[in-house]
Amino acid sequence: MPVDPRLAEAFPPLGLRVTAGRLELRGIGTEEALALIDVVRGGVHDESVMPFSVPWTDAEPEALPANYLQWWWRSMATFAPDAWELNLCALWDGEVVGVQGVATRDFATLRFGETGSWLGRRFQGRGIGTAMRRAFCALLFDELGFEFVTSAAFTDNQASIRVSYKVGFRENGLDWQPPRDERGTLQRMLLLPENLVRGEPLTVAGASAMRRFIGVEDA
Repeated sequence: MPVDPRLAEAFPPLGLRVTAGRLELRGIGTEEALALIDVVRGGVHDESVMPFSVPWTDAEPEALPANYLQWWWRSMATFAPDAWELNLCALWDGEVVGVQGVATRDFATLRFGETGSWLGRRFQGRGIGTAMRRAFCALLFDELGFEFVTSAAFTDNQASIRVSYKVGFRENGLDWQPPRDERGTLQRMLLLPENLVRGEPLTVAGASAMRRFIGVEDA
């Protein structure tokens, strides 16, 4: 069920809700966090590869719930207008499937952020990841004052790179990260509003409160 309205009033990111066809993106409350832990336990990727710059899925099974809750609480506790993360729970046909988010810094000046996402392994290959990113980027451009959006994926994660192309991202150079103490090559990506390939029309709730919270005037 959606986050308690009293919490959403106190912390507007929890009150954001986006619907686009079969997809819903909404603030992560207690029930969503617990459901996401179950999705992670079901697997996010093949254990032989690491698609994330921070290898959070390498945690031991017994440590995963605490690690995930600490990440969730930390992203809320450190939220500030000049540097913030917005992470929304993704549901497909009402079932929790993953997370779509963005991280920013000096947002009032720079007006961009880097997106990141994950999707439970059993939900992959069905177009859900593409729908998540299209809806989220439309939210950022249409409602939250973003002027461009960046993303990145390791070059051996071709599935993620294909999703970026489908959304309208263009290649934007290379970077290097050591997710498992080995150098991995990151393909950096850039999305401009005019290049966004939109999906289903959006219905958005909670955007006005979120704009006030991050210091963006109403569009």
